[in-house]
Amino acid sequence: MFFLRMIARSFTRQLRRRLLIALTVCLSATVSVAMLGVVFDVGDKLNAELSTYGSNITVQPKSDAVVSDLYNTDGASGGSSGSGVTDPTSFLKESDAAKIKTIFWAFNITNFAPQLNVHAEVSGANGGGQSVNAPIVGTWFNKTLKLESGETTVVGVEGMRSWWTLDGTWPKDDSDQGVIGATLAQQLGVKRGDTVTLTKKTASGQTHTQKIRLTGVYDSGDDENGSLYIASSTAQVLADLPDSIDKIEVKALTTPENDLARKAAKNPAALSQDEWETWYCTAYPSSIAYQIEEVIPGAVAKQVRQVAALQGNVLQKTQAVMILMTVLSLIAAAVAVANLMVASIGERSSELALLKAIGATDGAVSRLMMAETATVSLLGAVVGAGLGSGVAQIIGQVVFGSGITMRPMVFVLVFVLLALTVAVASASSIRSILSLKPAEVLHGR
Repeated sequence: MFFLRMIARSFTRQLRRRLLIALTVCLSATVSVAMLGVVFDVGDKLNAELSTYGSNITVQPKSDAVVSDLYNTDGASGGSSGSGVTDPTSFLKESDAAKIKTIFWAFNITNFAPQLNVHAEVSGANGGGQSVNAPIVGTWFNKTLKLESGETTVVGVEGMRSWWTLDGTWPKDDSDQGVIGATLAQQLGVKRGDTVTLTKKTASGQTHTQKIRLTGVYDSGDDENGSLYIASSTAQVLADLPDSIDKIEVKALTTPENDLARKAAKNPAALSQDEWETWYCTAYPSSIAYQIEEVIPGAVAKQVRQVAALQGNVLQKTQAVMILMTVLSLIAAAVAVANLMVASIGERSSELALLKAIGATDGAVSRLMMAETATVSLLGAVVGAGLGSGVAQIIGQVVFGSGITMRPMVFVLVFVLLALTVAVASASSIRSILSLKPAEVLHGR
């Protein structure tokens, strides 16, 4: 009880220095909690942010994937308005696309859209005017799927082309509507509300014609401005390819790649049993792609390497900066606390010398000083933890547009780091107590 009373009475003395120690620890705790809170949540936030810029996994027929790898092409997907690109010759079944939502990581699949990419002659407004051989992309726009589990989900390019500027509205699925790229619209002299005519000669030698009413003109900012997007069912009728697609774009929430994921991407069979289980049960792009291949016959799923690499690089650099700021704040706190304690011990030298003179050991006096500092630091750390959590939410809203999930381990880690910091700072300062000689101090020497 005497020890506790000594600690309590110490707060009535040197109040200014006690407040400075508490403030120093509070600021360090605020920075540490905010930075580490963001560090532990930035992976999911960055993933969600990048997922707004299109797919990160593509699914193709095996033969098309081999050709793409050999010649470094992207299959027969539309994009340029010339006639030099040939139509696909191998296909997947559109009816198999919904199986993507049956894999282990189904809830990480946020969106997907199958495509049938062909070329057709597109005539200008209402069937007249200039005719251009252009890429036609048959796809889903905003399709509602009913899954085998009884749940429903909405998928399609409307949710995967958030960066497009659309003058008009998205077409309806299973209709004769479409949206046209700005470049192609300019070539044809058409606008929203006009009707264009598609003419396609099929593999059997027949010629199919389809009228498409344009519900909008989009600007993608890239080569896709030369394409026309229509419903997949309409494209299949036009090309005489029922239930056929040649590509599926998949948007998935994934875990950034590490050495295990890169090893598995090269050859999953080379993994040990433990590595296999870890890889398969982690949302790496390669493991999600592997599971998609398991449920769609004849398919090869590949991650978009640029997105995966960007995510990993940005994540590592962001985490490194925030961890560095945390370390610097702890170092600054240690230096400040050490200096404040040295000054405090100097001012209280007579009191401490008197304690030693009446029988207090160096250890007892040191424990008293450390207990006083620890109590003040704890109060500062508690306040700082609350402020840090608030700062983390501000960072999340400003940078990512959503709150940061504060994990309990962040607070535990920060309190442990601060405890070690204060202990080191106190230990380096309390050494001056050992050099106090009661007789000399009390006699003013």
